[in-house]
Amino acid sequence: MNRRWVIDTNVLISAALSKHSVKRQAFNKAKSNGLLLQSASTFDELVSTLSRRKIQKYLTEGIRNEFLSLIFEISLFIKTSTVLKVCRDPKDNKFLELAIDGYADGIISGDQDLLILHPFEGIIPSRMK
Repeated sequence: MNRRWVIDTNVLISAALSKHSVKRQAFNKAKSNGLLLQSASTFDELVSTLSRRKIQKYLTEGIRNEFLSLIFEISLFIKTSTVLKVCRDPKDNKFLELAIDGYADGIISGDQDLLILHPFEGIIPSRMK
């Protein structure tokens, strides 16, 4: 089965920081058992977050670039057209828009602002602690 996954930025950052974390395991499982979805806005947020000084303390530039290249190469980029204003954190609406326009089967997140919407339009958020 080729499932479609939206993985929020906090899960991807944690996956980049620790190859043995639960979030990295979820990332690896989604990557091997399905298709990762990205939009321009979700990828831009990932790039921006990985460029923050507090993240740079833990990841070398080479590792950051390698991780971004991996995400870019293995993801299906979706041009989103849906505009939502349903999430209590407006910055998280982009993940819901991507999930709808990319026909996602699930959203992998640890963000309560997304998880509280369970289920959203039949898309099941997967809780990550």
